[in-house]
Amino acid sequence: MIPAPLLQATLDLSSDVENTARPADAVTSAFFRARRHFGDKDRGAILELVYDLLRHRARLGWWLNRLGNSGTPRNRLVAWLVLTEAKTPEQMQRLFNGARFAPAALTDREAALAAALQGGTLDHPDMPEEVRLEVPHWAVAPLRRRFGAAFGAEMAATLAPPSLDLRVNQLKTTRAAVLQGLKELGLDAAATKFAPQGIRLPERLSLARLPWLKTGEVEIQDEGSQLVAALLDAQPGDRVVDFCAGAGGKTLAIASQMNNRGRIVACDVNEARVKRCAERLRNAGVHNTEVRVLASESDRWVKRHKASFDRVLIDAPCSGTGTWRRNPDARWRETGEEGLANLVALQARILASAARLVRPGGRLVYATCSLLPEENEDQVSAFLAANPAFRLAPLGEAAPELAEALGSDTLSLTPARHDTDGFFAAVLERAAPVAPPPEGKA
Repeated sequence: MIPAPLLQATLDLSSDVENTARPADAVTSAFFRARRHFGDKDRGAILELVYDLLRHRARLGWWLNRLGNSGTPRNRLVAWLVLTEAKTPEQMQRLFNGARFAPAALTDREAALAAALQGGTLDHPDMPEEVRLEVPHWAVAPLRRRFGAAFGAEMAATLAPPSLDLRVNQLKTTRAAVLQGLKELGLDAAATKFAPQGIRLPERLSLARLPWLKTGEVEIQDEGSQLVAALLDAQPGDRVVDFCAGAGGKTLAIASQMNNRGRIVACDVNEARVKRCAERLRNAGVHNTEVRVLASESDRWVKRHKASFDRVLIDAPCSGTGTWRRNPDARWRETGEEGLANLVALQARILASAARLVRPGGRLVYATCSLLPEENEDQVSAFLAANPAFRLAPLGEAAPELAEALGSDTLSLTPARHDTDGFFAAVLERAAPVAPPPEGKA
């Protein structure tokens, strides 16, 4: 049984996550930095419960609505403890006892809720499938179109906690050396199935146990994200733009591929993310990259550097549906049909603008962490129709080793089929200029 003080911490953190616009992982990091008295075991218990509440929010909400209660963090916690841990009314009164550091005593309404839920289970035959699978209403129709008969299996896979994936920084060490080090620590680690520098740990653990993170020898990066960076095929000496670099996860992977040679420009419209990117690049020993804050996707810098780069990566802002198993709070961020339409329009503008940077014969990789066709295949098709100078390079040509394993013209990863986050990536190539015939020949 989780102690009452940890329940109160769970409620505090759940409220912070719900009332803060930042992603849950950033909120939890700040929460524990301000509460260093919690040990690893207590932090783990609190995090597990907070993420359980996020992963089961729709089902808990269904029960609360059925019984005429609002979806507050306290009500969800009460419902969780009764439905999943079969806590009795007496046990609930002891946990919610109002003592110092413990949750306030149950109100009469909360006590009645706990009593009404006795003997119930989290799932109920009357629940709609999308509630049981924790799919927000705005995403049901596009995801059903995307997966058809596989909708249930794919959505169920997004409910399972993910593995911990690492990417080895080739500038500082080798995958074999890190695997050996993990083995010596008694950790069950294995090479990833597809990503050549990836390592998978089947369960999350305290990151303090991984000294390679502090030295920049490894980075936390889902295998699917590593494959997106690999599709760029950036070579030492190339000129590369990471157009939506964010905090720099894929920039780091690209720099490692290029062996610190050539030039990378990491761009983003968010100054804080660009600053974080620069810090990570320094820690990883990367010195062939510059960071740049853009005013918008059509910043003047783009026009000034038209057709100047061999490789351009667009990791476009998206709905994040592919990351739900890792970021369950993202399901419940306000997106909606209008928000999705706005994202699709923004992606189109970013793609059209960043494409100007690609030199003739160069490569553009458009990627999202979305499972929705509107943000992926449909976006690429519309771009190609409007930009005949570009063509889709099938995986069989752009990355034969992946095409053999994945069997598709584009990278289309899903949690159920590939045990990665959901990622999409298309390789687009700009036509090279046609060389004039030799003098004297027609």
